[in-house]
Amino acid sequence: MRSAGSQYHHASASGVTARAVVVALAVILATAPLSFLGEVVWSVYGQEGGTWGTGAPAPWSVTVLVLLAGLMGLPRLRRSALTREELLVIYVAVLVGTPLTSRHILFYVIPKAITYYHTARQNPLWESVFIQYVPPWFAPNSPGAVEGFFSGGVPVPWREWYTPMAVWYGVMFALFAASLGLIVLISRQWIANERLSFPLAQIPLETVVAGDGPNSHVGGTLVRNRVFWVAALAAGSVSVFSRLSQLVPALPAIPVVPTKVAEWVGVGPLAGLGALYVNFSPTMLGVVYIIPTELSLSCWVFWLLRLLAHVVSIAMGATPYPPEGWGSDVFPAPYQTGAGALIALGLWVLWIGRRHLAMTVRLAFGRRSDGVSEDDDPLLYRVALAGCAVSFGMLLVFCRLAGCRVVFGLALMSVIIGSFLVWSRIQAETALEPIVAESYGWLLAPINSRILRPQEVITLVTMRWATFPVPSWIFSAPVMNALLGLKVGHSAGIRPRAMAGTIAAAFAVALAVGMIVVLVGIYHYGYFGTDAGDSPNWPSVYSRYDGGMITELMTNPSGPNGNTLAAMAGGAAICLALGALRLRYVWWPLHPVGFVVAMGWGLIDNIVPFVLSWAAKALVIRYGGLRLYRATLPVAIGLIVGDLMATSLWSLAILARRAF
Repeated sequence: MRSAGSQYHHASASGVTARAVVVALAVILATAPLSFLGEVVWSVYGQEGGTWGTGAPAPWSVTVLVLLAGLMGLPRLRRSALTREELLVIYVAVLVGTPLTSRHILFYVIPKAITYYHTARQNPLWESVFIQYVPPWFAPNSPGAVEGFFSGGVPVPWREWYTPMAVWYGVMFALFAASLGLIVLISRQWIANERLSFPLAQIPLETVVAGDGPNSHVGGTLVRNRVFWVAALAAGSVSVFSRLSQLVPALPAIPVVPTKVAEWVGVGPLAGLGALYVNFSPTMLGVVYIIPTELSLSCWVFWLLRLLAHVVSIAMGATPYPPEGWGSDVFPAPYQTGAGALIALGLWVLWIGRRHLAMTVRLAFGRRSDGVSEDDDPLLYRVALAGCAVSFGMLLVFCRLAGCRVVFGLALMSVIIGSFLVWSRIQAETALEPIVAESYGWLLAPINSRILRPQEVITLVTMRWATFPVPSWIFSAPVMNALLGLKVGHSAGIRPRAMAGTIAAAFAVALAVGMIVVLVGIYHYGYFGTDAGDSPNWPSVYSRYDGGMITELMTNPSGPNGNTLAAMAGGAAICLALGALRLRYVWWPLHPVGFVVAMGWGLIDNIVPFVLSWAAKALVIRYGGLRLYRATLPVAIGLIVGDLMATSLWSLAILARRAF
């Protein structure tokens, strides 16, 4: 899309080449079994190692980028070296594709429905009443297929899995396609018009630069900033040393992960302050340094105000709970308040971008719009709009075939896709993720659950893999990463339509390969034979016990939750008020996104790096200006890259040790 004075420049580079796509797909194919072994079978992530493709930022995509860029510097490869644009295309494809094979996505999706049949074999109520409402095409239901899934040691009964695989592949691809279409429609508004900071995009863009010398147009290479590499080496060393201390207790531990230094006082109003955690994670220190200062300030200021609200609530008679464990709807009901603020933020974003959205609709239907064209957008708007409509229609057909009413399907899929979109927006602006009340609860709070059909309860709970509130770890991760990929491509001058096609292809291939790898692996090791499947933690515990939630909703339906609705309304009002204050008063320092993040779970673990990095950046800008900040930015990027590289390589080392 180009017009006079537009900031959405014409993209002329073509990083989407055959060899870049081949390399990207090869990395995705190789990563799938490694990710399954490392995260599911042996829980390298849960012990001494780190995550692979999930998280914000995701370690594995950064590691692949750095290793490939390093290889391009070898003398034998310089003539045919991958260009910077090709390296960034590979990075984006890996970023979008590899989260699918993690323990939090496909290992959550595939076991969900077959677990109902396992539950029915042990629970007479399920066998006699509830199992009849589970569509037979959700999962195989023969005793051999179910027992083999959980016990292992048998080949995959492919004939019984063909239909369920096709169903869930179609549902997941339709969810991704509908979300990607909406992101395409709104991307120019966020990238060019509002100029969101996209902090995570700075990591690959600052790490890999164009080659130098007479053939600078040929290859891509790692940045040659000494400060960057000193910071990366320091962060990597600290990360490795910290993990070594887990294996050798005699070594002093460096708290790069949240470490409790003061216990929770469980009685009296001071119980509202919770325990004190210290965390000097290089990644978190770097991320907070590159996000806008008003956001980091808002996060820790609103966190302190949240603690004060907990203290006041306990003083007024509420049961003492630590702040991170305060899941009830009693004031201050932080997670419900945060959910309301999140919804309000999404509506606010749509309102701000209403003119752009209206323009995209006009262009989609072939009408002229003030001389603006769509030549440089990721897809023709009519294609994006049609893709959204067709994909959303497929999701509604899925719900209808599952026995749900059309209005229920509309509500469920709108909430899921809407949450993906607002999470993507928040990550684009802050690199953070608000972990608030689960989005399926947004549907239940205002209604009497008695009005739900049994099939609707089954579908609602089965789709929890798309509603669980950890955005960068669940199915929303590829969607958020797709928006990040479009920003990386835009900044690098890569043709956006080619980039959008690569993103879709990477997702499609990774999804197909991931489903095969997960099924083969589970039937070989057995669900309960894997560390992740036998874990008492999410997601395996929810896969096993979501039947209890279904039983509760069917046998003990509840009416509208007034406390939850009040908390959500209060959070929405605060968020909108903060947004209005920022528009009206330039000097107003507190950001509504900071309020949303502070209401979520997890900030308590990172409050120390938030305060330290905010203070460091504020001092640098105050006394050195933007020039000094720009000079110190490589330190922050280096801390992130070094820590992520150490995490990935340590995980590979632990995986190799377990395998051999």
